[in-house]
Amino acid sequence: MNHPPVTLPRLTALARQAAPRLLEAVVAPLALFYLAMVVLDFKWALALTVGWVYLGVAWRLFRRIKVPATMYLAAFAITIRAIVAFWTGTWMWFFIQPEMGTICISMAFLASVRLNKPLVQKLTLDYIHLPSAVLKHERVRRFFARITLLWAFVLLMNSTLSIFLAVYESLAGSLGTFMILRTSAVAVISGTAITVSVIAFKRLLHRLHVAHA
Repeated sequence: MNHPPVTLPRLTALARQAAPRLLEAVVAPLALFYLAMVVLDFKWALALTVGWVYLGVAWRLFRRIKVPATMYLAAFAITIRAIVAFWTGTWMWFFIQPEMGTICISMAFLASVRLNKPLVQKLTLDYIHLPSAVLKHERVRRFFARITLLWAFVLLMNSTLSIFLAVYESLAGSLGTFMILRTSAVAVISGTAITVSVIAFKRLLHRLHVAHA
């Protein structure tokens, strides 16, 4: 194959890029929701969490920074979640709703492998340029199919576990325990899958370079 060397950025560089988004989109809303739940009440927790997402959109519009389409979708989704949770009067539904969507995404991952169009490959190409010659290589095709299967089961496992914990801890009346257990479990499962994916991708690229040499 004739293609230039393809390398991944250092993990520290990727972490620096991802950390601010992770803090804004995941850590801050959860922390705000839990803090408001403890200090104020359930309704205030919903209102402040929704307000945080809309504040992020408004801040970018005010500074004339392009707002990602995913951020608009997130604002819409959290609004629907808050309405349903407010209507049912329990925090359980606020956390279960996105997990149902994640289960649908995991099914889409499985279907994409069956259709020979693995979704992980499409997502990877959004961040890393890979020459067409590399993408057509049989090893690369097998790799993306296997990694897509891996993430399909990871998403399904995370969602199933989160729903179970939400229902169980809702009956026990312990939001704090749910958040600690759910966050820890998802972090361990997803972190392991990320590590496996990155290491496997680096090994794949190394083998392609050796074969090319």
